[in-house]
Amino acid sequence: MSEPHWLFFVVDRLAELRLRTGEHIVLTAVSTVVAITAAIPLGILACRRTWLRGPVMGSVSILQTIPSLAMLAMLLAALGKIGVIPAVIALTLYALLPMVRNTVTGIEGVPAEIVEAARGIGMTARQDLWMVRMPIATPVIVAGIRTAAVVGVGIATLSAFIGAGGLGQFINRGLAMSNTSLILLGAIPAALLALLVDSSIAAVQWALKRRRKDEIHRTTPFLRGVALFQPFVLVAAGFFAAYSDSTDTNVRGGSHEKPSAVIKIGSKAFTEQFILGEMMAQLIESHTKLAAKRVFNLGGTLICHNALVNGEIDVYPEYTGTALTAILGRSTVRDPGEALAIVAKAYEKRFRVDWLQPFGFDNSYSITVREDDAVRNGWERISDLAGKAAHLKAGFTAEFAERPDGYPGLARAYGYQFGDVVDVDSSLMYQAAAKGDVDVICAYTTDGRIAAYKLKPLVDDRRFFPPYQAAPVVRNAALERHPELGRVLNLLAGKIDNATMRRLNYQVDVDGRSAREAAREFLIARGLIRRDHR
Repeated sequence: MSEPHWLFFVVDRLAELRLRTGEHIVLTAVSTVVAITAAIPLGILACRRTWLRGPVMGSVSILQTIPSLAMLAMLLAALGKIGVIPAVIALTLYALLPMVRNTVTGIEGVPAEIVEAARGIGMTARQDLWMVRMPIATPVIVAGIRTAAVVGVGIATLSAFIGAGGLGQFINRGLAMSNTSLILLGAIPAALLALLVDSSIAAVQWALKRRRKDEIHRTTPFLRGVALFQPFVLVAAGFFAAYSDSTDTNVRGGSHEKPSAVIKIGSKAFTEQFILGEMMAQLIESHTKLAAKRVFNLGGTLICHNALVNGEIDVYPEYTGTALTAILGRSTVRDPGEALAIVAKAYEKRFRVDWLQPFGFDNSYSITVREDDAVRNGWERISDLAGKAAHLKAGFTAEFAERPDGYPGLARAYGYQFGDVVDVDSSLMYQAAAKGDVDVICAYTTDGRIAAYKLKPLVDDRRFFPPYQAAPVVRNAALERHPELGRVLNLLAGKIDNATMRRLNYQVDVDGRSAREAAREFLIARGLIRRDHR
């Protein structure tokens, strides 16, 4: 990418970059402060009650071994909600080990002769701790806080996976859309922020360093005060960037009047969902007095579904086959109308959620191989792979690898398994297949990258995959409060066929257009919004 193009790319997103950086600072700061309030008392307790040291250190060490995404997923399941709270809890738990360890090390590292002198002048155990040990141990304790905070900046990028915001939102979006510029827009500021956090806490460590009398004149109280104040300036800047003027680039209204309410629109973590989410958001902004808040890139189906049921989002695009098998646990239904009727009735009864009219396309899974492999081996149908399946490497998304309408069911239906199956992100599997890293992928039939990478979808000759009609799913409560919402979203009913969706996906994934712009141009072309709408 040329420099001017990158410069314009960044300038165009400065407002959101400020917001995401502020969110990232706030996540790191809040979790670090919470961890400090828990870790230092735990460290002191472990020193004063030696029989507790093993359990305390063992517990915080075990927390550190849990993979970051697994921790977020477990907290998401336990709390039943997305957003900042599970992210802060996860970051806090990861920060405990270096802080507790350094607290114990610092307190126990106080020279024995100093301890003996304190006892000799009649100090109590409490006085010894707070007047002798803690002041001497403080630089070591701050070093642990420094380590935890820097690590927290890195882990916080994963918080976007559960809708907590931060710079990871750029990275996740870039991965989902194969957009290197977006990835760098998140990764570079995150790296710079880690350096800034490290240097600001290092300044505190310098200011708290014990000095000989002949060194004191070299470090004036003013300089030490400035050093101690640096982290507070950074945190204040983060809160200002994240919350000043209550500005969120993901929340916009289509009217100059104050919005009557905010509708939160969710999406899963792939291009098609971003486009559909943008279409719904722009229609709401254009045709109502409601504001639309984009809560995109929420990860998998269950995260979006739980967020909807819990009221953390109001609407997101879902697929009938996914709802039927992954959410309701039902067997596949071949008739599209029947599948829609089943999920609509069940969602209303169990979740108080309405299925609106489908968009018009059916985005099914498609077992896909390279074109040249298909020609060479005569592969046309999925069953044709049976003879060589044991020698093929499959790259499937994590959801497809586990869902009943994915690989487990597919293997039973066709009576064979692939020799090796690896998890590949949906944004990377097409390229992985084209490069020969994997032989088979679970492509989406409306994905424009199938043609771009010269891949061939195989015919589902045993009709294993159910219909996957896409439609908005909306909380009943949102429709009851805002009846116009259903009318506006149904403007998209039947407007998007498979070819249209494939073209829109191609524009974003291959041509590099933004989902927002692709959605806007489609809506203008269909007369659903005016060209002067922004």
